[in-house]
Amino acid sequence: MRASRRDRPRGCVRGRCMDLVDTLLVLIAACIGFALLSRRLGLPYAVILVIGGMLLALVPQLPTVRLDPDLALALFLPPLLQASAWRTDWRSFRSNLRSILALALGAVLFTAFCVALVARQFLPDLPWSVAIALGAIVAPPDAVAAEAVLQRLRLPRRIVTVLQGESLVNDASSLVLYRLAVAAAVAQGSIAPLDGGLAFLALGAGGIATGWVVGRLTMMALRRLGDPMLEVTTSFLAAYAAYLAAESIGVSGVLAVVTAGLHMGQAQHALLTSRSRLSAQAVWGFVEFVLTSLIFILIGLQLRQVLSNIADRGIGQLLALGGAVAATVVLSRFLWIFPTLWLGRLAPALARHAPLSSWRQATILSWAGMRGVVSLAAALALPFEVPERDLLVFLAFVAILATLVLQGTTLEWLIRRLGVEEPAPEGGIDPDEAEGRRLMATAALEEIEGRVEDPLEGAIAREMLPEFQDRAEHLHRVATHDAAATAERAARRSLRLAALEAARTKLIAHARAGNLHADILQKLERELDLEELRVRAVLGDPRSPAERAADAARRAAQGPG
Repeated sequence: MRASRRDRPRGCVRGRCMDLVDTLLVLIAACIGFALLSRRLGLPYAVILVIGGMLLALVPQLPTVRLDPDLALALFLPPLLQASAWRTDWRSFRSNLRSILALALGAVLFTAFCVALVARQFLPDLPWSVAIALGAIVAPPDAVAAEAVLQRLRLPRRIVTVLQGESLVNDASSLVLYRLAVAAAVAQGSIAPLDGGLAFLALGAGGIATGWVVGRLTMMALRRLGDPMLEVTTSFLAAYAAYLAAESIGVSGVLAVVTAGLHMGQAQHALLTSRSRLSAQAVWGFVEFVLTSLIFILIGLQLRQVLSNIADRGIGQLLALGGAVAATVVLSRFLWIFPTLWLGRLAPALARHAPLSSWRQATILSWAGMRGVVSLAAALALPFEVPERDLLVFLAFVAILATLVLQGTTLEWLIRRLGVEEPAPEGGIDPDEAEGRRLMATAALEEIEGRVEDPLEGAIAREMLPEFQDRAEHLHRVATHDAAATAERAARRSLRLAALEAARTKLIAHARAGNLHADILQKLERELDLEELRVRAVLGDPRSPAERAADAARRAAQGPG
């Protein structure tokens, strides 16, 4: 990524570096502002980022930002893909694999070729390889763009699993197709369908094998490190190692990263300590936020330069092209999903594997096809040698913006309108979560009860026993939907949070009086923070995002100063 100002000489390396640092700081600050704005407006974060990037591009004093195409995919995609793969529930993914592949392979390839066909209708001189590259860029939907809506609503779990699994696999399938098309476009040649299909399979199989090897090696290293910071750092290196190793031998780096992430994600529960998992969640969450935000803004910032390069085509032609591509992206998903529903009703054997039980669910799955990070990164990564590169970047941007604004802002309304949302769970807690907590509490209680007669630990175990009995009995009432469990849960939450707040206030006052060293204060306050997180996780957190922000501001004002 390069930033340049006209008032500094080109040969000034230090000046260019400072420009880059200044620009990155401005963009990260803008990301924070856009995140707050999206929360206030109740709009998807991605929508605000893309529009914000367009507006930032109009600021005259902001340096021109150009991202090296060779770095676009390698810089942004590996950590984002590995983070998604790491969180994937392998059992659910495997049980819905047929539905996921039908969308991640079938729908993506269908959309890519539909877009290529439409682009050729408007631009007959456009090479097929370039048209297919455009289709591959805009074909994969991104579950991250729909995540804000999915988190607020209770969709059937199988639909959510399919959407998330599709987002993970379709990145790989679309980028393998993208790689083949771009190679043909740069070479100004073409690929025979049979050769292309065989190359597609070879790239995919090689990427999976490479990812498995990197995942195994990383797991061997993690077992020997024994330090949270080193383990988190190694997990980052694994993402880039899988991608770069696969690319260096000419196979799919994306599939390598996904495979390594899935492999390590399944082993994390036995592989990492509690400290390592907590550290990884915090660090990876920050990295995902920064990288996702930057790539959305960067595509908006490049729009000014792109538009200046294609200004000779005229506004009318550009609008017609952009509208046609965006419409094709949206409609092709409907054309793929609804026949799948119809075939499922004709063939009961297929219906058992289908994630859809009605046309309403098919509509939601079709409409939840917003394009996002992968499409943006692929557009930015187009080599400058590709014919009509600027036009392709513009068309990809229009398709991404159209799906984010049109579908992203109406998905929640459509879900409520069609009545697809599941009712809130009884007692305010998911039944599976309640049962899991009951099992944990019962196992812990049985362990303490088994130590009551121990000659060394028995006296302490008897003192601890009432605490574990109370917790197990309460969680049993919650899991069995006892009539008074909801009110009891709220009272327990209120009492525990009040006790924690009193402890925190006393601790800060003690530190302000000069009676506590800062290191000890941080250690004790961290314990209070972790206990509050546990209480809110177990007993619920009814606060809205605005109330959480207000609580954080209040605590900042009460800091030890």
